[in-house]
Amino acid sequence: MSPALNLKRLLALGLAAVVALSAVAYFTMSGADATPKVAATTATAAAAAKTYKLPPVNGKVDYQLGGAYTPPAGTKIVTRDRTAKIVKGAYNICYVNAFQVQPGEEKWWKKNHPSLLLKDSSGDYVVDEDWDELMLDTSTAAKRKQLAAIVGKWFTGCATKGYQAVEPDNLDSYTRSGKLLTKANAVAFTKLLAARAHTAGLAIGQKNTVELGTQGKKAGLDFAVTEECGRYDECGDYTKVYGNHVIVIEYTKSAFTKTCDAYGSRLSVVRRDVDVSPKGSKGYVYQAC
Repeated sequence: MSPALNLKRLLALGLAAVVALSAVAYFTMSGADATPKVAATTATAAAAAKTYKLPPVNGKVDYQLGGAYTPPAGTKIVTRDRTAKIVKGAYNICYVNAFQVQPGEEKWWKKNHPSLLLKDSSGDYVVDEDWDELMLDTSTAAKRKQLAAIVGKWFTGCATKGYQAVEPDNLDSYTRSGKLLTKANAVAFTKLLAARAHTAGLAIGQKNTVELGTQGKKAGLDFAVTEECGRYDECGDYTKVYGNHVIVIEYTKSAFTKTCDAYGSRLSVVRRDVDVSPKGSKGYVYQAC
């Protein structure tokens, strides 16, 4: 072998060694860097995961959607609209109209998110005739995602105010949609809402909709808020799913008495007037077991 070839061979071997050493150094450093990166990612995920607390079982409850007021002495659970302040010292549930448009907010929705409002085959907005409220369109995954982002911000607002749970109302709006929406749509949207609530550190309740059976809990709901389950003999259907984590609102004296006799020692039961009027106003009614 000529001296020239020997020199070339030595240079090649030297270059290879340098490359090999560089590679080892690179992967060693990358490995060293990788560990803290994985740890950091895990720590970030852990920090993002927030805990949430369920409402107390069989706690004295007040349902204040018609206007906030100082609750009766001994009240442990209070539900108020998301625009209201919390009651210090009580477990606060934030009412959010999550499946329909809250009265007074129609212009905002029509201006900013008209495509997320349910329309019929003629292109007209669909109105819940029972409550005179526009319905939100949860019929597609894309729309549900957009709606969850909007409602999710309201949930975060509730958490910021100090609420411990959310009560997304009108879960059963699909039953009044003229078959334009389905139970599957409602459950799929509920799953997104539950994830948003839990991320915000909030428990989330199933509002009415007894026909869901166990589907609500499977979607992530934690407790139930029912209107007149005693009157219609449905309270047992809720307790089968949520145990004693059920809050009952009755609107008639007879149904309230009946519910208290059957469930007063286990569940949170309150009687309110249908308009859930604030204390001191005409028509105000309040009783608790």
